[in-house]
Amino acid sequence: MNGFRFELRHADGAARRSVFHTPHGPVDMPAFMPVGTRASVKGLEIEQVRATGTQILLGNTYHLTLRPGEDVVAALGGLHEFMGWDGPILTDSGGFQLFSLAKMTKVTEQQAIFRSHIDGHLLELSPERAVAIQEALGSDIAMVLDHVVGLPNRPEVIRDATERTIRWARRCRDAASRPDQALFGIVQGGLDPELRAECAEQLAQLDLPGYAIGGLSVGESPDEMYQVLDSTVPAMPADRPRYLMGVGRPEDLLAAVGRGVDLFDCVMPTRNGRNAMAFTDDGGLRLRNVQFERDERPLEPNCPCVACHRSRGYLRHLFMAGEMLGPILLSIHNVTYYQRLLTEARRAIEENRFEAFSAEKRRRWVTPP
Repeated sequence: MNGFRFELRHADGAARRSVFHTPHGPVDMPAFMPVGTRASVKGLEIEQVRATGTQILLGNTYHLTLRPGEDVVAALGGLHEFMGWDGPILTDSGGFQLFSLAKMTKVTEQQAIFRSHIDGHLLELSPERAVAIQEALGSDIAMVLDHVVGLPNRPEVIRDATERTIRWARRCRDAASRPDQALFGIVQGGLDPELRAECAEQLAQLDLPGYAIGGLSVGESPDEMYQVLDSTVPAMPADRPRYLMGVGRPEDLLAAVGRGVDLFDCVMPTRNGRNAMAFTDDGGLRLRNVQFERDERPLEPNCPCVACHRSRGYLRHLFMAGEMLGPILLSIHNVTYYQRLLTEARRAIEENRFEAFSAEKRRRWVTPP
């Protein structure tokens, strides 16, 4: 693969400090990707995203092929040029939409057939088509098309989807043609530890540049998710990036890092920001609460983001007055918080104190300030 290299720099127990080198630059891991589903991190201009310390972004195959269409993106220079981002980009394959849009989707062995949530027209998404769309978009990392089902579910349904995911991954690998794009496999298997390990081992035989854990944060409890990670991560190749898809509570990030996961994405920082909730080291602040009306303090005194140049009282005022600046500022703060959290996690791993670092963060998150 041209320009791709995984470099493991240090391990503290299972936690890993690593770098994934891509054609558009390195990604220091463990790392968090803000979600730019439609080539935009919702509410933020790309320079604002850069200022958060973000190194890599995520886009979505399903949404971008519906609007504006991968041919339009390609004609305008590819996804990097289109959105003005010169760092690495990962594109999800559309597999999650098999779960989130299940009522409008039919899955066969050949492909998934979606009814567009925009205008109702049919979209046929096979493994080969998912790869072709991502190659046209020009992302650095493309994901195989997987079959995601909700949890809990019947064992036969989960096994059928898992086995299809393995077959689809092989078809994606065979269809991939861009040497400047890394294809990642996705481990499925529900909450069955043996099925998860089986899936991971079979996908490892495809010798892909990286591997993800999918099908979580779809109805299971945190403890159930952690049990899945305990059985799945050790079965994944140690010399490739490990990506936990769609999981984003700060406590879940640290729990997964401690189990050997390197990469994350989630809409939580921006979604919560749009709804007046700020992440801090003292837990979440719900700024519509009247207690913040006359609060002169910043969200966090040690945070460099532009939102922390203003008082909590002012930020609350923006939401109560319906000013669009409120969601923008809190989104900036929350993405910055996630980047700071993982920067601190990387430093803790390098200094062999990750377990203590994680325990102290969790203690402060659950203890009222």
